[in-house]
Amino acid sequence: MEPTIWAVLTLGLLLGVRHAFDADHLVAVSTIVSEYRNPLKAIWIGVSWGLGHTTTLLLAGVLVLTIKLSLPNRLALFFEFAVGIMLVFLGVQIFWNIRKKKVHVHPHEYEERSHWHIHSHADSSEHGHHRGFKLRNWAYFLMAGIVPGEHGHGKLVGPGKPFFRLKSYVVGTIHGLAGSAALMLLVLAGLKSTWTGISYILLFGLGSVASMGAVTFFISMPFSASARMPRLNQIVQMAAGTLGIAFGLFLMYEVGIGEGLFGGG
Repeated sequence: MEPTIWAVLTLGLLLGVRHAFDADHLVAVSTIVSEYRNPLKAIWIGVSWGLGHTTTLLLAGVLVLTIKLSLPNRLALFFEFAVGIMLVFLGVQIFWNIRKKKVHVHPHEYEERSHWHIHSHADSSEHGHHRGFKLRNWAYFLMAGIVPGEHGHGKLVGPGKPFFRLKSYVVGTIHGLAGSAALMLLVLAGLKSTWTGISYILLFGLGSVASMGAVTFFISMPFSASARMPRLNQIVQMAAGTLGIAFGLFLMYEVGIGEGLFGGG
């Protein structure tokens, strides 16, 4: 393997490590980390984000290397704008979770028929049941990140299976569609070997996975430290939610107006 190829692959690894520190990435994982109180578990949020990010880049990279696909600038801006929308949603979700924190569901048997009941401890100390399981109740769970789980109690959609966080993975795939994809196209376009290009992407992904795993560990510290102080923990979560909303709106304005996505520029 030629020294220049080694240099390219090393660059991919280092850029992957650096890439995890982009502002929109940090804001996004901060909103997800707020759901957890254990820094060690938070690591897997970052790892799952990196895997999702790498998945998108790998798919885009294969298309670039095999059919010489190019990404139109306007489409790249659209993906960036989508990231802004996602950040706003993640921020709003935090406030929704705080407000509906004690909402959960359980099954109920009535006349040999089973249906789901939803109740909340946020507004009352008693179990307030709603008859049936109406469509609007599903909005509760989608916004709160909860779906009916075993024994009738809700479970967070975000965490997914042990050592894998589905919500974080999806966020990573969306980030991979944005600025990273455009940057990757420029690098891959200059490579002659398909396998070198794929190796570059994988090393870039490895760097981002490791780096984001470490980043989420430290980001989770304030949430972990305030876990036994509910009021303070709520303030920390609200700060993360506010940051997500504010940065998302800023990104949407910057891309939509500043970069000319909707301004005809």
